[in-house]
Amino acid sequence: MSQDIKKDNMLENSFLASLERHRALFATVDKYQSEAMQLLTACQKALKSGGKVIWCGNGGSAADAQHLAAEFVVRYKLERGPLASIALTTDTSILTAHSNDYHFDTVFERQIQALCKPEDVVIGLTTSGTSPNINLALQAANEIGAYSVALTGREGGLVKDIAKLPIIIANDETARIQEAHMFIGHWLCEAIDLAIEKGE
Repeated sequence: MSQDIKKDNMLENSFLASLERHRALFATVDKYQSEAMQLLTACQKALKSGGKVIWCGNGGSAADAQHLAAEFVVRYKLERGPLASIALTTDTSILTAHSNDYHFDTVFERQIQALCKPEDVVIGLTTSGTSPNINLALQAANEIGAYSVALTGREGGLVKDIAKLPIIIANDETARIQEAHMFIGHWLCEAIDLAIEKGE
């Protein structure tokens, strides 16, 4: 067998192995339904009371936070008005000024202190549960009286004891955890759309 054929087989096997790990995780995602419903209820309550949904994350989770905030503000499927939501990862001036002048660990905490109200929901995405800037942001949200949510993974890390609602994807692979987070986020957008369509 030529080296090229071996390489192609290895890459094909890698694709199928990755897909199988995805399937194995998603076969267990139904066990998070109760937590997902609590998340939906909290977001509906916030939006109806004039609050907003605030997202934060690092790296790929920052991109996911921005993605989901955009689904709220622009639209998911339903033609509806904008829903109040913001990702704390989009203002480069704040991110760089705070990190330069103070510390990266407090970059989201500072924004929560500036922008968050008691009627808000704050959702931190951290696959490890040990990201200091996420944990401090959720702690600040708690102190303000907002509803704190952690979308996390592995064993939950420190964040499981900080967030009022920890949703812990019990997996050790960052990519698979993020895929589950995005499934929950997309479902949340769909469920909010359905509720609006029903007049709830």
